Amino acid sequence: MGLLNTGHDQTNQQKDIGTALKNGKEILFQGFNWESHKYNWWENLESKVGEIAKAGFTSVWLPPPTHSFSPQGYTPQNLYSLNTNYGSEHHLKALLAKMKQHKLRSMADIVINHRVGTTQGRGGIYNRFDGIPLSWDERAVTSDTGGLGNRKTGAIFQGFPNIDHTQDFVRKDIIGWLRWLRHNVGFEDFRFDFAKGFSAKYVKEYIEATKPLFCVGEYWDSCNYRGSSLDYNQDSHRQRIINWIDGTGQLSAAFDFTTKGILQEAVKGEFWRLRDGQGKPPGVMGWWPSRSVTFVDNHDTGSTQAHWPFPSDHIMEGYAYILTHPGIPTVFYDHLFEWGNSIRNQIVKLIDVRKREGIESRSSVRILEAKQNLYSAIIGDKVCMKIGSASWCPSASHTQWELATSGHNYAVWRKQ
Repeated sequence: MGLLNTGHDQTNQQKDIGTALKNGKEILFQGFNWESHKYNWWENLESKVGEIAKAGFTSVWLPPPTHSFSPQGYTPQNLYSLNTNYGSEHHLKALLAKMKQHKLRSMADIVINHRVGTTQGRGGIYNRFDGIPLSWDERAVTSDTGGLGNRKTGAIFQGFPNIDHTQDFVRKDIIGWLRWLRHNVGFEDFRFDFAKGFSAKYVKEYIEATKPLFCVGEYWDSCNYRGSSLDYNQDSHRQRIINWIDGTGQLSAAFDFTTKGILQEAVKGEFWRLRDGQGKPPGVMGWWPSRSVTFVDNHDTGSTQAHWPFPSDHIMEGYAYILTHPGIPTVFYDHLFEWGNSIRNQIVKLIDVRKREGIESRSSVRILEAKQNLYSAIIGDKVCMKIGSASWCPSASHTQWELATSGHNYAVWRKQ
C-alpha cells in the first residue's frame, strides 16, 4: 500500500471495531516492568487503581496473565492457568473488578507466537503439549522450529517452538482462549506480542472473532541506521508498521517504534529530525495517527533490560512531545511510580492539558520550528508546545497564549 495520510482516517472510520479507535481519546498506561514478577503485582496494582484512573488513563496494559515457563510471562505453556508469578487467579480477578469500578479498561498481553512444550515429540524436541489444556501435538509447531506444521508466516522467535497459525485447529483453539480471556476473565483490550512472528491476517481473524474494544500490536524491527547513526529518513521503517496495521484490516493499532527511535535521538540536540520531508511528524504518527500508539520506553527498551533506552535526563521532553501530539500516548509504569513525585506530577499535568484542550489521536499538527536545539508546534487549534534547550515562545500577533505547564526544556501553552 502507498503512503497513508490523515485523510485515510476519515474514510475508514466506519470500519473500526469498538469505539476506542473511533473516539481517539485513548491514553494507555503500561502497568508493569521487567521486574514486576518479583512482587505481589496484582495486589500492588490494585492499590494504585484509583490513582491511575484519576490521572486520566483509559486502559492499563497488564503483563501476560497466564502460566509461563519464565517468570515474566513471555514463554507461555498452560494458557488456561491464571496462577502466575504476578499473583493468583483470585488476585487478578480482584484487580480487574476494581479497574472496572473505576472505568479503566484492562489490556491482556497476548503471547501466541510461541509456546513451551511439555513433552518430547518427534526429533526429541519439546514440541508437544500433552497433559495441559490445548494439548496440541507436533503439527501445531512450525516446521522451521522443530515441528510438523507448515513454515512460519513471519519472523522466527529463536529457542522455542513457534506456533503454526495456518492450522485450523490451532486458530480455533486460540479463538476459544481469547474469548475466555474476554468474557470469563474480563479483559477488554489486547496487546499482541511479537506481532512480526505471524501474518497480520491471523490477528485480523482473532480480533473479528473476539471483538476486543481496543488492540495494539508490537511490530518491532530495527530502524534504519548507518553505523551507530540513525538515518533522517525512516519512511521504510514506518511503512512496514503501516503494512502490518493494514494486514489486520485496520482493526489494530501498532506501537510507534519509528517515533520512539527518532524522538530519542532528537532530544540530544537534533530536533530537526522531528519534521519529515513533507513537513509532518516523521513516525507512524505522521501518516496514520489514529493507529499510532506512541511511547517513550517499555519493559524491553527500558526497565532493567534497557535494550533501546530513552536518554533518562530527557524523559520529560519525550512526554511533552507524545502527550501533546496526535496518536495514542502510553505512559510507562516506572516513570509514573518509580522516578519520583516531580516526574509523576509533570506527566499527570501534561495528561490533564491533553484532555482539557481536547487533543486526540487525529488532531492536526503544524510544525513551526525543527532545528538543532528547538522543536515547536501547534496541535489542533488550542495548544502550542516547545521542547529543546533554546528559549522560544509563540508569537502573540494573532492568538493570545497562556502557559499551561512547563518544566526543564519544555513548555506547553493553551489559547486564552
